[in-house]
Amino acid sequence: MKFKNVAVVGAFALTATIALAGCAGTSSDTGSSTKPSASATADAYKIDPSLTGTITAGGSSAQANAEAAWVAAFTSQAKGVTINYDKSQGSGGGVTNWLAGSYDFAGSDSPLNPTQVTSSATTCGADGAINLPVYLDGVAVIYNLPGVKNLNLSSEVIAKIFSLKITTWNDPAIAALNPKATLPSTAITTVTRSDGSGTTSNFTNYLSQTQPSIWTYAPSNAWPVAGSSAQQGGSGVVNTVKAGEGTIGYADHSAIGELSSASIQAGTSKDYVAFSAEGASAAFAKAAVATPTAVDGDLSQKLDYTKLTDKSAYPIPLVSYQILCKTFKSADQAKLTKAFVGYVASDIGQKIAAKNAGAAPIPAEMLAKITKSLADVK
Repeated sequence: MKFKNVAVVGAFALTATIALAGCAGTSSDTGSSTKPSASATADAYKIDPSLTGTITAGGSSAQANAEAAWVAAFTSQAKGVTINYDKSQGSGGGVTNWLAGSYDFAGSDSPLNPTQVTSSATTCGADGAINLPVYLDGVAVIYNLPGVKNLNLSSEVIAKIFSLKITTWNDPAIAALNPKATLPSTAITTVTRSDGSGTTSNFTNYLSQTQPSIWTYAPSNAWPVAGSSAQQGGSGVVNTVKAGEGTIGYADHSAIGELSSASIQAGTSKDYVAFSAEGASAAFAKAAVATPTAVDGDLSQKLDYTKLTDKSAYPIPLVSYQILCKTFKSADQAKLTKAFVGYVASDIGQKIAAKNAGAAPIPAEMLAKITKSLADVK
């Protein structure tokens, strides 16, 4: 599925309203045809309607709804650019295809690892690649348990459920956290990702950091525990949880629709925190630690989940990146791609993601750093 669209950011005022069409879901994992249902005033940026060309990208399914909204907004302003974003690849496939030279940028819910940084020298040349955090949301723990509308879970119980140590819904450990709920003896079916997934990487990082004695697996974008219902893509997890009573899974919050999601215990406090954009923003402020590669302008972050110990912050935030070369083989392609990424990382781009994907805005100081990093892309 293709997107006909454009994305450009300028440095001067534009007094205009971007009219965004009605929102619709997608029926395929090969892309997203969602059109945003919002209007936003582009009061600080100008979209250049004269740009032409094609951007090919893919990866993170967590970014899919935001990508669709960004693309639709650009299309309304400049019709000479086509943007193809393939969400079916997941973060792992997106990075793999980008490293192979198939994509102009990769969407990924985790920055390049050291091995991938080394490989990017072949893709990008001596100037290397930069990881730019453009999307902020949260990993939702979703479940399907008729009669249980509200569910509290701690990191300890989540780790035991997903490592298959807790296997029924009326287990005493779950019941202790939910004294007002009537929990059935239904067997728990864990639903996980089968593909290389940045959402999995975030989720296993959270479990590894908060419950290392229970979750003894190394953080990874590949699910480490045999015995779950493994599904392709975030939509596969969501659809399987939705279809099966007694199921539990994890997915980017923007993708869960009407499914119930658990409130997560903040550290060892008595507070259980439901997802909110404000909670995700607070989590980024508290937990994000800059871990740049040796490439100038790289903005990789590491989340320290152990810092999220009070009700102000959602305990499982997710930061997603757009990854691109600093030096493109084509100057025209560099101009086009940096324009799109720059728009995504603008104030208006972040508002569009918030309106249409429920995302939290990336902090203004980080957006300024992204703008500075993009200035050196050529």
